[in-house]
Amino acid sequence: MGTVGEQTGEQNNQQKRIDLNDYTVIKEGEAEILMHAKNEVFYNKTQVNNRDMSIAVLRAFIAKRKQEHETMVSRRSKTVPKESDKSISEADAMVDSITEDKITNGECEASEESSRDEPCSLSEEPARNPEGKGRGELKSPRVLEALSASGLRSLRYAREVEGIGQVVALDNDKASVEACRRNIKFNGSLACSKVESHLADARVYMLTHPKEFDLVDLDPYGSPSVFLDSAVQSVVDGGMLMCTATDMAVLCGSNGEVCYSKYGSYPLRGKYCHEMALRILLASIESHANRYKRYIVPVLSVQMDFYVRVFVRIYTSASAMKNTPLKLSYVYQCTGCDSFHLQPLGRTQSKNNSVRYLPGFGPVVSQECSDCGKKYNMGGPIWSAPIHDQEWVTSILADVKSMKNCYPAYDRISAVLTTISEELPDVPLFLSLHNLCATLKCTSPSAVIFRSAVINAGYRISGTHVNPLGLKTDAPMDIIWDIMRCWVKNHPVKAQPPELAGSVILAKEPVLQANFARAVASLSKAQAKKVARFLPNPERHWGPKVRAGRQITIKHVSLLGAEAVNSVINREEESDEPAAKRKKTEDLTSDS
Repeated sequence: MGTVGEQTGEQNNQQKRIDLNDYTVIKEGEAEILMHAKNEVFYNKTQVNNRDMSIAVLRAFIAKRKQEHETMVSRRSKTVPKESDKSISEADAMVDSITEDKITNGECEASEESSRDEPCSLSEEPARNPEGKGRGELKSPRVLEALSASGLRSLRYAREVEGIGQVVALDNDKASVEACRRNIKFNGSLACSKVESHLADARVYMLTHPKEFDLVDLDPYGSPSVFLDSAVQSVVDGGMLMCTATDMAVLCGSNGEVCYSKYGSYPLRGKYCHEMALRILLASIESHANRYKRYIVPVLSVQMDFYVRVFVRIYTSASAMKNTPLKLSYVYQCTGCDSFHLQPLGRTQSKNNSVRYLPGFGPVVSQECSDCGKKYNMGGPIWSAPIHDQEWVTSILADVKSMKNCYPAYDRISAVLTTISEELPDVPLFLSLHNLCATLKCTSPSAVIFRSAVINAGYRISGTHVNPLGLKTDAPMDIIWDIMRCWVKNHPVKAQPPELAGSVILAKEPVLQANFARAVASLSKAQAKKVARFLPNPERHWGPKVRAGRQITIKHVSLLGAEAVNSVINREEESDEPAAKRKKTEDLTSDS
């Protein structure tokens, strides 16, 4: 390690070499980054929703972690005998003396400036000790961003989340690491003291740092599948894994065989495909965790924009891991009427205070659909247990509202969280009212009327954050079709060919006589108060941006700021006709 003077001189030389005219300063939240005009390092403006949601969850996680630690300490203080208290105090004294010896021997001497470039060699060691060992104090959480690119996410964590400890930003691209270190210095002393950037393969790094990080953040360009095995090992017991998947075409059924090879599950192309994508990702994470006697507890699972994002806590327990088959199901989807049914993988049998784990009963469906007579497609397995913790969702939403000015994407994330807070937590997948009506070729009842009929029949129903037209209900499909039959009797349809699925369904008399009278709970609280739940995209071409290293086109020009966007829009407005059309017009004029 060089002297402080040498390192300071090197920093000054690097600052001199940076020509700020070649960079655009991008500010998001409290962090600022320098983006090169050549798009050398990937930055995705659209992910502001993702980053804001992650910060909100991280704040809730730190608060929850502190609360759990205080509860654990209070329990131990009530149950631990006085003799053990004495041994703990002796252990404290021993730890203190060892630490003091190391400091006085000069092993951990470094100035603030030198620690920015190269962290102290002993900085990682204390974090390897289990939490609460020694004095029983809760250490600041360590965060690993496995794929950091420009480092914007890590910088926002360090600058905006109170109580955050060390943030380690990894990337295996040299240009990205250089950009990340440049951005760390650009954000001042606070960022320099908390954020480290390393050139490393995230998979190898996580495997060689098992159970060291309180929170691991995976946000790859594409599928996270290759990182999941090492990620679940790197999280401490009770820690959190944040994971994004942007390969939605694969997860939603365009390439079922590719999805199976990456996630171990076969997708179906139903209206609920985006929620199924969430559940496939959760099932895959659980599968990787089970290999190490670990299991997951989902806190929040979100489908936004062009990706899915899940926040799960990871625990170690060989006995609790046995419950995994109870949380997974196969899905049978009718090829005619899109009715779906779930087949659980496992079940339990209790006898004399003991629990036996057995295979699930099946099949849950016959060879042909009981409603329309068509065949079934089978997909899965998917995570069929709850994908949100409603207590967490309520807490996160309250925190977001109380810190409204701290979130650049407040409107969007508060709308999503509001919708999630009203979802039925124990109902996998959802129905599409328009899809039901398309099957029957009938006019659609309003969502309020349909909800009222389901509620009056004695079942629960709610919306879903995944689809504005989606409805989650615990009513079986035969009840749903009976309600639609009663609706069609009052709103007749034209005669259709008898072989169509809708004709077969309508040919049967309804067993349930639906009551369409307005139910009190037919509107959610947010709907009654007219709170926005689904917002349009904030600008044109809102979506995944071009990969790093590729030329930025007009489609991705929003990366370079508002001025560039306005200039492109003005150029488009000036040209009233496309060039090809103008040329054709000119040719016709010359011929005449």
